[in-house]
Amino acid sequence: MIQLTDNDEKQLKEKGISKESMLSHINTFKEGIPFVQLKNAAVIGNGILKFTESEEKELIQFYDSKLKDLEILKFVPASGAASRMFKALFNFLDVYNPADETLDSYLQRTNDKDIRVFSEGLERLPFYGKVMSRLPKNINSQGEKVFSFVSELLGDNALNYGFYPKGLLPFHNYGDVAATPFEEHLKEGALYASSNGKANLHFTVSEQHEAMFNKEFAEAGPRVSDSTSIKYEIDYSFQKSSTDTLAVDMDNNPFRNEDGSVLFRPGGHGALIQNLNDQDADIIFIKNIDNVAVMEDAKAVADSKKVLAGVLIKEQKKAFSYAEQLDKDEVGDAKIAEIKAFLMEGLNVRFSNDFDSKSKSDKLNILKSKINRPIRICGMVKNEGEPGGGPFWVANSKGEVSLQIIESAQIDMGNKQQADIIKNSTHFNPVDLVCGVRNYKGEKYDLLKFVDDKQGFITGKTKDGKELKALELPGLWNGAMAFWNTIFVEVPLVTFNPVKSVIDLLKDSHQV
Repeated sequence: MIQLTDNDEKQLKEKGISKESMLSHINTFKEGIPFVQLKNAAVIGNGILKFTESEEKELIQFYDSKLKDLEILKFVPASGAASRMFKALFNFLDVYNPADETLDSYLQRTNDKDIRVFSEGLERLPFYGKVMSRLPKNINSQGEKVFSFVSELLGDNALNYGFYPKGLLPFHNYGDVAATPFEEHLKEGALYASSNGKANLHFTVSEQHEAMFNKEFAEAGPRVSDSTSIKYEIDYSFQKSSTDTLAVDMDNNPFRNEDGSVLFRPGGHGALIQNLNDQDADIIFIKNIDNVAVMEDAKAVADSKKVLAGVLIKEQKKAFSYAEQLDKDEVGDAKIAEIKAFLMEGLNVRFSNDFDSKSKSDKLNILKSKINRPIRICGMVKNEGEPGGGPFWVANSKGEVSLQIIESAQIDMGNKQQADIIKNSTHFNPVDLVCGVRNYKGEKYDLLKFVDDKQGFITGKTKDGKELKALELPGLWNGAMAFWNTIFVEVPLVTFNPVKSVIDLLKDSHQV
């Protein structure tokens, strides 16, 4: 049994973490988190829908026809810092000195592919003009230019972009304005997430960056409102300290800092299910902050989102009707079969083999449980080698099969059968979700009741030179939504434009 000191108790209280929660973290470390059991890859015709052009047009028109009566929210996880995006550039500053060698000799010596691409594409970067205007004019060599450019970009006493949240960096150069992802999300919101002249956007940000986001909205908001005729309502939330997770030493005891305090770490993006649970709307679009397109692609992106939302409204309407009938006990054997068929075909729900032999009351209880859940429609793009979770049919510890978005770290890659299933995977998830979080009465579900706690991650880290184990909560679109009803839909690659490295800004999809 773990003995907690008075200081430990005080620390838990300040963070809003219960003693029971801390002990459950320790238990998770002791037991480990089992690999998921893949049954099949979700593919077109078995878990992923693919619509014809005419079907997409019909869904877009259907969504547009419903807009005036809908409360819509665009939910954007935006707390990521940009430091990881500039990892290659920070490394370059550490190892290169233009006074000692030319850039060409450095590239030949190190085969630093990122710096080669960065150097060759320098003038295509959205912040090129801004950085160059701050540099002296008498730069003699390409090595000196690139080194000075990176120093100005990242220096503590210069632009310091490595400190910025990713959402506030210049991404797209329109000539008169270098738009940030934040601004691009405002523009997108006008195209598919606005109703009656208003768009509501919620950003999850780091507390230290809130003032910077407010400043950006004060500058970009009026500009975008003027061009879109949309009024914006923007609010923010922070990852809650109560979602931080305990770190342990290699013997599964709480890891202690040098001052004796217990080490807690942020629980990863899965913690944001708490932030999402605080929101309420008829339809909630979810999309990461760094996945934005230039405006010439914006209509294609918006149409894709409308297709997903159209699917949600259509399937949700049927689910609501059946849920209401179940509550009123207006259900005979034929209706039970009809509702079961809808759940299987419309919402990808799977039933145990003995369902048909159960009593009528048991069948009704199972149907009520299966249908009264939040619904998510997830865009899936064809897999072209980008990182990201994949769509799979998965069996949980009770043998229940469902559609899930699974990360590679959750899969036993040493198991040949599991590895073979991965080879059959054709799509991956670009974090492109449309969510219905209310029941047929208009009441919001408690989303925390639909989390699979067994889908977290345990990772190895070090602190103060000592090894530790860290726990990540089930990912927001992974285990945190494991017990939602799920529909996967193929969406075009144009909808997926993430910027994980500064080099990604040189891709055609980010060039205006």
